[in-house]
Amino acid sequence: MTGPLRVLGISGSPRRHGNTETLLDAVLEGAREAGAEVEKIVLRSLDYASCRGCNACHRTGVCVIQDDLSPVFEKIAAADVLAVASPIYSMGITAELKGLIDRAQYIWARKFIMKTLYFTTEHTRHHKGIFISTAGLGWENVFDAAFPAITAFFNTTGFEYWDNVIANDLDRYGGIAGHPTALAEGREKGREVVGLLRKLQAAEDAEA
Repeated sequence: MTGPLRVLGISGSPRRHGNTETLLDAVLEGAREAGAEVEKIVLRSLDYASCRGCNACHRTGVCVIQDDLSPVFEKIAAADVLAVASPIYSMGITAELKGLIDRAQYIWARKFIMKTLYFTTEHTRHHKGIFISTAGLGWENVFDAAFPAITAFFNTTGFEYWDNVIANDLDRYGGIAGHPTALAEGREKGREVVGLLRKLQAAEDAEA
């Protein structure tokens, strides 16, 4: 692994600059401070369709839909860190993010049906996934229904599900800006993941 580290943030919130996107921005800010190249994609600004369930990709490994998500998957494939953000709506992730995850079915088909795609353990170790989420409710289990879909997405796209940056009880705090620790923890998590990958890169270079 050589060259600059690339951190891709994907905001699945339908609300611009709200609690979840602000927390995502903190993670990306920390990554940028640590020297990574950072890009953010806001799904609500894109024009894309949901998966049709046609299963054509099971035969071809290619999605029949070509729209604004097509280049997004190219950027995901090129990223070293994938930071995926969604608020909790009705105890799960948003429709915007679920649409992206479902459209990754063609990658799943390449891996498990056509068997033309394989991510090595080494590849996955060098590619980290972070889930970023916020919730108004103070329930400790408010994020639980979101985790399986995020796990599946990271597994499909070749990222190790490395950590979460989550903040609940935001109704009580009056939003993310009122949370006592979330934004600082987000920035630190961004710095931490870049530092970890830098160490892995340095160890690899020393062995070469």
